[in-house]
Amino acid sequence: MKPKKTFATLFATGVAALALTACASGATTSSAAGASTAPSATASAGMSASGEFGPGCAAVPTDPANPGSFDAMAKVPVATAAAGNPMLSTLVAAVQKANLGDTLNSAQAITVFAPTNDAFAKIPKADLDKTLADNATLTKILTYHVVAGKLAPDQLAGTHKTLQGGELTVSGSGTDFTVNATAKVVCGNVQTANATVYIIDSVLMPK
Repeated sequence: MKPKKTFATLFATGVAALALTACASGATTSSAAGASTAPSATASAGMSASGEFGPGCAAVPTDPANPGSFDAMAKVPVATAAAGNPMLSTLVAAVQKANLGDTLNSAQAITVFAPTNDAFAKIPKADLDKTLADNATLTKILTYHVVAGKLAPDQLAGTHKTLQGGELTVSGSGTDFTVNATAKVVCGNVQTANATVYIIDSVLMPK
């Protein structure tokens, strides 16, 4: 049990360090000042009234009582919110496998790029099974999808340091964004109690 506690401490420390970096000068990333805690006040065309956008949002349940609805997800921390979303069951299983659920839920003000089930399905099954069985590799991949600050759409484009330690680059504007030139945002600006989530159609791989 001790290694889990140790990793949780390191994870929390990493999030805090990223947050401090984000509050420092803008030298590292174009979004370093972007620890916004609310969606942009100037919603672009194609966004819902509450700020979500993208064709994938149509798959999100609309009943507020459903744990996967936008209303329900906004009231709970990010790992709990993902568990209620039918598009993210493979990601949830991976987070549980890596023992990251509690640490993601306790992190303050983060942005998560969340691969859909179809994104994981693009990975050959043998490779995916091997990754899921290797906690060290799985943890690196999952933490590569986490960035400090609740980034609104107008703060998204640019290069961002990830919790894993590497960087990812977002291009685009408005309601059309691509991460690392490969992963499209299919449902963006989804709010949870402690995170902003951008659901993507491919798994991001750190270098």
